[in-house]
Amino acid sequence: MANNITIVELAAALGLSKSTVSRAFRDSEDINPKTREKILQKANELGFSPNLYASNLRGNKSHTIAIIIPEFGNKFFSQAIKGIEWVARNNGYHVLIYVTDHSAEKEADIIRTLVNGRVDGVIMSGSGEGNNHEYLKLLQNNKVPLVFFDRYYEDVPTACITGNDFESSYQATKHLITNGAKRIAYLAVNKDVSIGKIRMEGYKKALEEAKLPINEQLILDTSNDVHVNYQDIKTLIQIQHPDAIFASVERLAMSTIRVARELHLTIPNDLKLICFSCLDIADMLQPSLSVVKQPAYEMGIQATSQLFDILCGRKPDGIRNLLFLDSELIFQHSSRKV
Repeated sequence: MANNITIVELAAALGLSKSTVSRAFRDSEDINPKTREKILQKANELGFSPNLYASNLRGNKSHTIAIIIPEFGNKFFSQAIKGIEWVARNNGYHVLIYVTDHSAEKEADIIRTLVNGRVDGVIMSGSGEGNNHEYLKLLQNNKVPLVFFDRYYEDVPTACITGNDFESSYQATKHLITNGAKRIAYLAVNKDVSIGKIRMEGYKKALEEAKLPINEQLILDTSNDVHVNYQDIKTLIQIQHPDAIFASVERLAMSTIRVARELHLTIPNDLKLICFSCLDIADMLQPSLSVVKQPAYEMGIQATSQLFDILCGRKPDGIRNLLFLDSELIFQHSSRKV
């Protein structure tokens, strides 16, 4: 059972100096591996947990990385965090998680708190708001490397791990066309930034190849707020009468299902549906939901590996490097011809 033992008391119990014990927790190269193992074993026995942030300030190493995400209520981000944490832990690092709620202002505030030695690096999925990301230069100026995953900013030169969203969107839209859809609506949140824009380009390419018109009235740029996007989707369906919907984010597909139920439309008979999603229960919905499933866990692992390559000097910071991971297209009953 953990107690409030101090580093001084731990050192006394071991018959070692405080500085020797401190070096063991900083993973210093000038300490004998057997001595370090002895210290860590005794610390575990006595329930001692070092304050890595405080003990490493002078050495400019916190052995902590920050994860910045737009939201928690999304299976994609929980899986990505799991991958990030796994790599961090295996490198002797802790993680701090910050949520922007899709707000660029909140994102900037978080960045400003992270340049005082609190973290050694940042892994971020962008909020998707705003065109001015000057605040991210604070990280570079303070030698805190940044790696993006999933959502990135085109004006920020750094590594980014994301999905093959263009090809996935193209194949998903082509699938709807093959199954008889001719008026396919595209739903996005902030369609002009990063993933929203790229996914829309894949959608448009499939329409062009099939010689179907690109109708801007069928492209909906809506909100993350469930009440707002519900009403927007309802209005779109009532006025434009699409026969299929491609939702670029999961929550818009959920709102579409609710709207269809209210309007007494059956999926896929009256309205076919496919979306980007990491939902584990997609096959249990009625009808089973067709999804573009992103490799969220692998994305987290790759992003963190890139960050440690920079932290360890194996790769330079501040260089644009995009790595695309393949998504899995799972076509189920919601998008198929009846």
